[in-house]
Amino acid sequence: MTVGTAFDYNLRMDPLVLTVDMAGLPQAWVELEEAITYHAKQMVAWSLGAVVREFRGGWQRDGSRSRLSTKSILAIKGSAGRPLSHTPGLTNPMLFARDRQVCAYCGGRFLYRDLSRDHIVPASRGGRDTWMNSVTACRSCNTRKGNRAPEQANMPLLYVPYVPNRHEHFILRNRRILADQMEYLLAGVPRTSRLHLRAA
Repeated sequence: MTVGTAFDYNLRMDPLVLTVDMAGLPQAWVELEEAITYHAKQMVAWSLGAVVREFRGGWQRDGSRSRLSTKSILAIKGSAGRPLSHTPGLTNPMLFARDRQVCAYCGGRFLYRDLSRDHIVPASRGGRDTWMNSVTACRSCNTRKGNRAPEQANMPLLYVPYVPNRHEHFILRNRRILADQMEYLLAGVPRTSRLHLRAA
């Protein structure tokens, strides 16, 4: 078995800036240019973390050059947070990241291309395509389980599914998270989350 990352397709060179609402709830990952635009429009209420980039502008009358820098976490003025019950959309990359690319049936860790989404209760038997009914499975185990429940296939689950909260969702969405951003987001992730094992 070969270990890889679920996000090899996402090869950004520059880090993204995390924007949050006035209460500190994560809102979006933005490119550096968009973050600087928030500063230029004086829309940043407060910021945290290290300075990730400084941009230089035109020359002032006194001979100095204008400069704008951005930190890694920005609170945007007037941004209204979405409800705390916000459920992230279920996608294969997010599911595989939640489950740390570990098959729920054999316990092996696989490359993204060797994984599949398994419905614990098969769709043909009324199972829904939700976080709580989905686990990561290697292709071999998914084929062996087929159109059966885990008990019927004698393939018990090695871990239980769960719905990622908002902070965890932002961790799962970005492969290149800076240390201060990770610390900020992990503070809002339940201690029972597998992401605490991933960050350790």
